[in-house]
Amino acid sequence: MRDVAIIGIGQTPVSEHWDISLCDLAVQAVKAALLDAGIERPEMLFVGNMLSAALSRQQNLGALVADHAGLRGIEAYKVETACGSGAAAVRMAYMAVAGGACDVAVACGVEKMTDGTPEEATAALAEAADALYEATHGLSFVAINALLMQRYMFEYGYRHEDFGPFSINAHENASTNPNAMFRRPITREQFVRSRPIADPITLLDSSGIGDGSAAVVIATGELATRLGRPVVRIAGSAGATDSVAVHDRREPLFFSAAHTSSQRALAQAGVTAADIDFAELHDAFSITAALSLEACGFAPRGKGVALALGGEISRQGRLPISTLGGLKARGHPVGASGVYQVVEAVQQLRGQAGSNQLPGCRLGMTQSIGGSGANIITHILERIS
Repeated sequence: MRDVAIIGIGQTPVSEHWDISLCDLAVQAVKAALLDAGIERPEMLFVGNMLSAALSRQQNLGALVADHAGLRGIEAYKVETACGSGAAAVRMAYMAVAGGACDVAVACGVEKMTDGTPEEATAALAEAADALYEATHGLSFVAINALLMQRYMFEYGYRHEDFGPFSINAHENASTNPNAMFRRPITREQFVRSRPIADPITLLDSSGIGDGSAAVVIATGELATRLGRPVVRIAGSAGATDSVAVHDRREPLFFSAAHTSSQRALAQAGVTAADIDFAELHDAFSITAALSLEACGFAPRGKGVALALGGEISRQGRLPISTLGGLKARGHPVGASGVYQVVEAVQQLRGQAGSNQLPGCRLGMTQSIGGSGANIITHILERIS
């Protein structure tokens, strides 16, 4: 396997982009990433997306985006692993470069979620659940995560208000991110009084849907060094799966795929969880953030919420998460979110995160979840120069 580096990043703001098509959003991010990398033409393109068929009536995104980005003729594919589709696209690009299939690849994530009604988006998102045993009974992803949160509170004795630091931290960090959708800090009182959605989950426990696209240019380490670009190495990359239906799992409150993929990625990078300077986790719901912290080894089981209550997830804490707002406050255009995480981690490692910059960071983790923990992809990124 060859050394692999990220040499270019690009993103659009997450928003309600009424006047921009799904394809044009992707093209904007791809062109920005190529410009940042100083590369005119990659050899391969992987487009992560979940909902193009359901909400935009568009498939074959790989060829479509390649064509409109002026890259007609290259290999191009759509990648889908539900809400983890963007991270899967990054992993496919990584494997293509590391394995010698090409020297330069682009991974793009794109999603357009706000043109239709909220009911249409909710129904489309439910397609990532088990259609026969979950979705057919009316279980949305909010409902599934509400059941997990209820059980977590019962098992470990937490109150709903104890989850507040996850959302408060995310919104504080998003307030200074120009690409974030929700750029207003929230208070503990606002979190406690937030409108219920599916007991005990409220509006401020939940990430917001949006439109957006992000892209990264991935190249061999040798090429990255020769180009003289800031080098952020992909030190570890791994994926793992679990059952799609939550009730089929041995331990519903333990994300085994998150544990497996993070341990594989850490081992590949030759580091441990204690070495990680910051993590961009899949905080689609506050309960997801807590379970991810525990599965990755950042906190013992049942102590993910305690880590947040102790202030350890803030930019001043031991393990900053959601450093530019996360899914919760940057917004969650689902098929793009995994690439946004990687772009934001690269910004931190390059020292380009502005007022959100973490001092002296060298190692970052990104982790993206497809479904309710069914397909989880983890990357370890390392600053080299």
